[in-house]
Amino acid sequence: MKKYAWRIYLCLIFAVLYIPILTLILFSFNETASTAKFAGFSLHWYKELFSSPETFTALRNTLILAVLSSLISTVIGTAAAEGIYKMKNKLAKSAVMSVTNIPMMNPEIVTGFSMMLLFVAVAGILRMEYESIGFAAMLIAHVTFCLPYVILSVLPRINELGDSLSEAALDLGCTPVQAFFKVKLPNIMPGVISGMAMAFTLSLDDFVISYFVGSSNFQTLPLLIYSMTKKKVTPDMYALSTLIVVAVFVLLLFSNMKKSKGETKKVGGGKK
Repeated sequence: MKKYAWRIYLCLIFAVLYIPILTLILFSFNETASTAKFAGFSLHWYKELFSSPETFTALRNTLILAVLSSLISTVIGTAAAEGIYKMKNKLAKSAVMSVTNIPMMNPEIVTGFSMMLLFVAVAGILRMEYESIGFAAMLIAHVTFCLPYVILSVLPRINELGDSLSEAALDLGCTPVQAFFKVKLPNIMPGVISGMAMAFTLSLDDFVISYFVGSSNFQTLPLLIYSMTKKKVTPDMYALSTLIVVAVFVLLLFSNMKKSKGETKKVGGGKK
């Protein structure tokens, strides 16, 4: 009975998580705008999506922001993880980790509001219109809340790898920088890719912080969808959401395959 109860409980969890997404995907192929009745299979809303300049502008802005924030946070987070690993003082290391986790543990509304105040003050000091720093402000905000996730993804890989390979590379004539890029980085790459994928998905669907920090001349997709909820969400948003779900799924699948491949190579190398 316990085994069957556990399976039923697991099925209920997956149903609650994925039935809404499957419903969204189903009605993105609906002939009509109704969400109560499926009238027939059609690609009409996908055609409407690709003919909407406003939607494509928001999608372009979202992708640019997500790509840049994920790349920047990955570079800074990987360097930060290496620096935290090299720290010898345990008290200082614990303090740095605690400070690093604040953006992740802090409510998004507090982070977004505090960043808005900061950037408004900066714009006032520089005597500039807020719209002129809107993209830079949003990019800095996204890097800030993505950074802890990258560090938490990369640091366990560095701890697991240890110093033996880097020390061997140094003994063979590598500089510390060469040892990192030629020896350590390839071995921690699965964690780096996982952190980058996490940062990309977090930036892609962020709304709260973008709502506070964003400007009128740079609108992301979540902000556009929110503005539509005040009137009516058109079904072409279902089609766009379906494409995003598929893209994120492929990205996470690639990340997990890369991670599994790295672990398989490590196990195989150990056995050899």
